[in-house]
Amino acid sequence: MVKKRKAPARRPAGAGRRRVAFEELTVGDIVNKRVQAARLDMKGDRVAKLLLKEGSHVPVVDQAKQLAGVVSEHDLLSALDEGQAWSAQTAKDLMTENPYSVPPETSLSTLIHVLTESDLMSVPVVTAQNRLVGVVTRRDVVRAALRPGVKRRATGR
Repeated sequence: MVKKRKAPARRPAGAGRRRVAFEELTVGDIVNKRVQAARLDMKGDRVAKLLLKEGSHVPVVDQAKQLAGVVSEHDLLSALDEGQAWSAQTAKDLMTENPYSVPPETSLSTLIHVLTESDLMSVPVVTAQNRLVGVVTRRDVVRAALRPGVKRRATGR
């Protein structure tokens, strides 16, 4: 005889979640760790295809998974403008070296300042050893601010 199992009771939305102030969130709380990075020797046309999947830029890492640079839409367009074929170049040829990056413990208020003042759409997140953790975007910050259970302080601006 087969016994029927009862479905578990549903918890009310937000039950068991601790309310957290937006100002307490860090980059590590919202970073997208499922990012595909390019290798230094990856051909430029493959990097361009990867960029279409990943967003406004693709992090470039060395063999130790340390951040070496980023290839942005701007980098790809600049190569086209100069008459350079992507297939004849590598990520290392196309990338911008020494990009802005932030550690996971960076506060969201600092991240917001970096994104807005530098006019960046996204920033790589790295460890103290410069190993790529993921990428955080402006959209990730907006999503975090709208998360249930996140208290936002009224600023009166």
